[in-house]
Amino acid sequence: MGDLLFLTIFCCGYCNCLLLTIMRRNPFGMDICCRKGSRSPLQELYNPTQVSLSNTAILHQIRRDQVTDTCRANSVSSRKRRVLTPNDLKHLVVDEDHEMIYCYVPKVACTNWKRVMMVLTGRGKYSDPMEIPANEAHVSSNLKTLNQYSIPEINHRLKNYMKFLFVREPFERLVSAYRNKFTQKYNTSFHKRYGTKIVRRQRKNATQEALRKGDDVKFEEFVAYLIDPHTQREEPFNEHWQTVYSLCHPCHIHYDLIGKYETLEEDSNYVLQLAGVGNYLRFPTYAKSTRTTDEMTTEFFQNISSLHQTQLYEVYKLDFLMFNYSVPSYLKLE
Repeated sequence: MGDLLFLTIFCCGYCNCLLLTIMRRNPFGMDICCRKGSRSPLQELYNPTQVSLSNTAILHQIRRDQVTDTCRANSVSSRKRRVLTPNDLKHLVVDEDHEMIYCYVPKVACTNWKRVMMVLTGRGKYSDPMEIPANEAHVSSNLKTLNQYSIPEINHRLKNYMKFLFVREPFERLVSAYRNKFTQKYNTSFHKRYGTKIVRRQRKNATQEALRKGDDVKFEEFVAYLIDPHTQREEPFNEHWQTVYSLCHPCHIHYDLIGKYETLEEDSNYVLQLAGVGNYLRFPTYAKSTRTTDEMTTEFFQNISSLHQTQLYEVYKLDFLMFNYSVPSYLKLE
C-alpha cells in the first residue's frame, strides 16, 4: 500500500485556528497504535489478516489514489501548510473505543451512520441502530466531534485512527437535499431561512405570501441561487448542499477509506469488519421508496438551461472528479 498521510498540528499564535502540515508516514510504522489485545482498524485496513478484507482493500486503495491525483492535478494540495479552524473539524465524529473517525456528509446515509456511531460509542447503551430515533441521531451532544479535542489530541487521532467518509453522485445528492428541504411542508425552518431568501432573489413578481413563507421554491430557483456568486460571498453553503470537498477537506485530511452510497451496504459492513464488530453489528438496510434516484435527478435537470448546468457543474466539479463520478449523460454543458 502507499504511504499514509497524517497531519501535524501547530497552534496559530493567539488565534483559534489550527495549522496543519501535510506529511507522509509508513502505514505499518509504530505511529499506528492498537488497542490492547487486538489490531486497530487502521492496521487491519493496510495489512489485512483476512483474504476477503485484502481484496476489498485494493478497491479502497484505488479510491484513495483518485482523491490524491485529483488534489494534485487541481493544485489543491500543493501548498505545504493549510489553516483549518475548529469549525472545519465539526463534521468528524470520533469513536475512541474502535479508533475511528467518520466525516459525515448529509444526504449520504448520515442518519444511519450516526446511529451506528452511537452504538459503537455508547458502551452498551444502544444495541440496535434502528431503535434510535432519527432526530436523536442528530443531537450534537450524542456524538463527540474532533473539534472538541485539544490540538495534541487532534494530532494524535488524525495520525492513529482510521478516517473514513461516504460520498454520493453529487447531483443526485443535490436533488435529494432539495426534495427533503424545500418540498416537504414540515421543513418550515429551511423555508424561512433559505426559501424566503431564494424567492426574494430569484423570483420576479413574487407574491407576499411566497416572500413570507418561502415554502414553494422551484428547483430552477434553487440552482440559480447556488450558482449566484453573491451566495457564497454572503455565507458558506448549508451542509446539506455543501460540497464534500468543503465539508471533509479530503485534500488536507487523508481519508483511509472512502465508501460510496451506490455500494453503501457493502462498504459500510467493510468498515464494521475492520473495526472488529462485524460479527454482531450490521449496517441497517431498508428499502426507501422515496429515495432520490438517477432517473429522478434526470427529470429535475430537464428544465435547467445548459448555461446554468455548466455553472452548477463547476461548483461541484471537484466532487465529481475526486470521487470518480462521470459527467451525467443528461447534462448539456456549454
